[in-house]
Parts: sequence; C-alpha cells; structure tokens
Amino acid sequence: MRRASFLIIVLIAFVAMTAIVAVRAFLPGDNAEFARGERVMPVAVASVPNIEFADVVEALGTARANETVTITARVTDTISRINFESGQRVAAGAILVELTDTEEAAGLTEARSTLGEAQREFDRTSDLITRGVVPQSRLDEATAAVQRARARVASIEAQLADRIVRAPFAGIVGLREVSLGGLVRPGDAIARLDDTSLIKLDFTVPERFLSVLEAGMAITAHSSAYPDEVFEGSIAQIDSRVDPVTRSVIVRAQIENEDGRLLPGQLMTVEVRRDVRSRPAVPGAALTRYLDQTFVYVVEETADGVFARQTPIQLGRRAGTMVEVLDGLQAGDRIVSEGVHRIRDGAAIEIAREVRLNASGVMAGSAAVGNGAAQ
Repeated sequence: MRRASFLIIVLIAFVAMTAIVAVRAFLPGDNAEFARGERVMPVAVASVPNIEFADVVEALGTARANETVTITARVTDTISRINFESGQRVAAGAILVELTDTEEAAGLTEARSTLGEAQREFDRTSDLITRGVVPQSRLDEATAAVQRARARVASIEAQLADRIVRAPFAGIVGLREVSLGGLVRPGDAIARLDDTSLIKLDFTVPERFLSVLEAGMAITAHSSAYPDEVFEGSIAQIDSRVDPVTRSVIVRAQIENEDGRLLPGQLMTVEVRRDVRSRPAVPGAALTRYLDQTFVYVVEETADGVFARQTPIQLGRRAGTMVEVLDGLQAGDRIVSEGVHRIRDGAAIEIAREVRLNASGVMAGSAAVGNGAAQ
C-alpha cells in the first residue's frame, strides 16, 4: 500500500514538471534564452572617458609670511606719537611710532648753530689766505672746526632718527602692544609687521621623494578655512639637508596671496603633482578580478543582439572612484558599468541605462533605454 502511494506521488510530480515545461515552451519572448539555459540580464552601460591622472605626493604644511618682523625701538624712551592701527596696511618707510626727542632736538639746534659759525670762520680764513694775510695753519684749523661741527650735526640727526620707528617693508601691522606715553626699551615688541602678499608654505616630505621633487614644480594646497577652494603655487626651494632623526626634508612652496585671505601660521594640506597625463579610466564598480588579472565587460553589438565580452586590462593609479587604464581599453569604448557580477563572458545583456562618466567618476545624464542593437 505504501509503495503504491509513493508511485502515485512520483507520477503526479512528473506530470506537473511536464506541464510546466510545456507551458514555458509556449510563452512568447523568452524561448531563445530558455533554450540556451540563460536569461538576458539588464545592465548599465557607459563610455570610457579620458581623465587626468598624476603621481601625487601629499603632506601637511604651515603658511608663513613672505617677510615678517617684530617692530621694536632702538633706544629707551617714552612714546610721543603712534601713527598706526592694528591690522592696518602700511607702505615701506611709513612712520609707525615716534619717541620723545626734546633733548635731541635742542642739541641739534645748537650743533647746527655751531656748524654755521665754523663755516663762516672758514670762509673768512679762506679770504685772508687768498690775500696772504694769515698763514696756512689757520685755514687748516678752520677746516677741522667745520668737519667737527658737521660730524656733531650728523650724530644728533642719527639719534633723532633712532627715535622714529619706520616700517622696513610694506605689509600689514598686527596687534598693537604699546600705548601713548609708555616707556619702551630696545627689544620691547611694539607690533608685528607681516608681508602676506606672498605666502611661503613649508612642508616636510620623506627623503625617498627627493628624486622626484624639484624647484618649479606645481603644487596645490587646501585650507580648512576655505574647504571648497584650491590654492595653486610652485616649489621655490628644497632644504639643503635631511633631518637625521625623522629622515625628512623641508620643502618651501610659494603661493600668491594678494587678496590676503591666507594668514601666517595656517595649517594647509599640500599636493605635489608630477607626471600629469590623460588616460582612459573606468569606475571601480565595473571591475572584476580573477587570480592576478583584472577584467571589464566591453559591450559588443551585433545583428543577433547585445553581448558582454570579458576583456583583460592593466590598471594604474586611482583618482576618487575612477581607475586609470594603462592597456586594454580606449577612450570611447562602451563597458558595463553596473551589474557586472550578474553576467559572464559572452552573455546576452539588455541595456537598461546609458550613463555618462565625468572626470570625478560621478555618473551623470543617466537615461533608460531599450536593448541596444534593436534600438
């Protein structure tokens, strides 16, 4: 009895499977795929673009002013006048601070009077020498007196000049550290003056990069203060020695900063780009790997339909989501950009979307389309 029941169940299952096969044989559209034991897979297709690649050395750098100095006085005295405000842009030679000079001014008046008297005496003696009235020695004494008086005037004028503090170069004055009437001594900080029209960006790189760095190479820098902006410059100098502890070398780049947005002391990320080239590139999602080989699926359109052909390629550097192709593809080749893990070599595919890859690897301009050759 049990055996009869088992045979009845097997017979029912066989009849059901036969019915399913018969029904699928009469269904429209999928006969060819069913006969081959496969179905057409929908995929996204993209044309291979040319993208700029470069070998990049990355580092952190510190911005420095082109010229910087702490303004101080040369003599000890009180401040009689302040001619600047914090953050003011000043020209080279502009007077920033004047110190009290009453005593020196009086001494200069006396010295100039003495010089005038000595000069008049020299003129009278010269006239007498011409007429032969006085000996030559009197003229020598008068000449020496004039020279002493001139030296005295020059000395006092130098003392007065020391009481006038000037900007040694054009730049921006920092925060004022003194007040009117305050006593300053040599070395006391009055303010800091920075020339920020050009920023010197110092950064360190490992010594292994010495062979690929040279003066004049272009650099790009980024600052957290301006996250969406790229600052361009070039390498100006490379230090003459390698740090024996860190085994790194200091590199100095220069960035134009006429608008004054970059300030000394800012931390910046630096990229040194070399061997810039334009190469075909594919998105990482389009790659498949087997053992030590990398493949993409190239779209092949024929009269019989659209197929995916597995093509080996050689890869170079990565830039964002895009990967450089050294060999195996040309710009303009159409590849399967999405759905590569659902197909195999020679498989029939349906182009569900046609996408366009831009330089950053972002897919744009997507459009749903029908199956390739038939369209």
